[in-house]
Amino acid sequence: MSALDPTASDVRAGLTSRTIWLSFGSACLAWMFDAMDLTIFTLVLFPCVSELIGSSDPGLVAYTGGLILAGKLLAWGLGGIAFGVVADRIGRARTMMITVVIYSVFTGLSGLAESWWQLMLFQALAGIGIGGEWAAGIALVAETWPERSRQRALVAMQMSFAGGFFLAGLLNVFVGPIGWRWVFAAGAAPAAMALVIRWLVPEPERWIVVRNRRLARLPAGMTETAAQTFLAIFAPDVRRRTVVGALITAAMMIGAWGTTTLLPTWIHQLVGADQAAAIKITGLCFMLANVGAVFGFLAVMLLIDVVGRRWSYFLVVVGCIAASLFAFTQIETTEALTRFMPLYGFFAIGGFGTFAVYLPELFPTRIRATAQGFCWNMGRACTAIGPLVSGTLVGVLGSVPTAAVTVTGIYIIGLVAIWFGPETRGLPIDD
Repeated sequence: MSALDPTASDVRAGLTSRTIWLSFGSACLAWMFDAMDLTIFTLVLFPCVSELIGSSDPGLVAYTGGLILAGKLLAWGLGGIAFGVVADRIGRARTMMITVVIYSVFTGLSGLAESWWQLMLFQALAGIGIGGEWAAGIALVAETWPERSRQRALVAMQMSFAGGFFLAGLLNVFVGPIGWRWVFAAGAAPAAMALVIRWLVPEPERWIVVRNRRLARLPAGMTETAAQTFLAIFAPDVRRRTVVGALITAAMMIGAWGTTTLLPTWIHQLVGADQAAAIKITGLCFMLANVGAVFGFLAVMLLIDVVGRRWSYFLVVVGCIAASLFAFTQIETTEALTRFMPLYGFFAIGGFGTFAVYLPELFPTRIRATAQGFCWNMGRACTAIGPLVSGTLVGVLGSVPTAAVTVTGIYIIGLVAIWFGPETRGLPIDD
């Protein structure tokens, strides 16, 4: 067990226990609201884009929505990489506070957009904060929680993402009928949480010790640059892990986001001209998917202890492929789709719990946020391809199911790449 293991400090006072739960709770809430603000646009994509472009043509709406979401996801990825470096330099809690403010403010401002390109700008700026939160939050939990139960805490934190999807679905059901602009406005509410993070959540002790040790080794008057921090993830001893981490996240994210983005358009086609019904069914489907995702996260929590990190990822991706193909090729009514959505969410959303455990365990504390932020957010940046290609394929192929089947093929990259990474089950995180 690491000499910096927080369990060693449990005997000192109740302060450590309080710190553990404050860190865990704040990271869960930040990630939940991150997911909520991320999902809001997907839920209101059809009504807001059709209004802003003045057309209800499914192909044109899907293409324009794909452009907006592609810009958001690209900014999401780049922001996540940048804030990963920031978190290794100024701290996990402080970085998390900054990102919460960014994604809340610009999600709220999205409700003021008067054109699709203004909406794309606001969503991209929100995406910078949405992308940056995960690396800081997951590092905060990984470095604060005791080794013996760390992996379950990490999956539990990741599970709060499903709560964000559920909140977004609730907003769409209850606020959506009033207007899509009000749904975006409600997305500004999490900004208040930044004050809680600022005053109550301390930095992890192990990060402080490693940072001070690193600074003490530098010559007097010198500091490590942001570029040096970033380039350290490509050093010979970690380069392969960085590449594997980026590939497995990109494969699942492109597959999941590329197909999930098509669901609202698919639902509108199944429903027909009744747009109000389509809005309610879309919100219901996403809420049901996240009910399934909760069970998916719980299954991952148990699975990673039984079969290890790599087999867990492999099995989940196989499930994602099967669920996606079934949803878009075998289902022909909204009733059948709503019944199937819990199983779809079990794999497509719940499967992301595999990353929450695996990525923090791949890298040492000094570059943990930078490396896992790079892997996670390179996946996110590449995910911009998914919605963009998905929207284009709908127009080119003339069919949402055909487009979905094509995008699903990207999962195969993850099925191969995972076997080039190490198995980290049972190992303490590296300081």
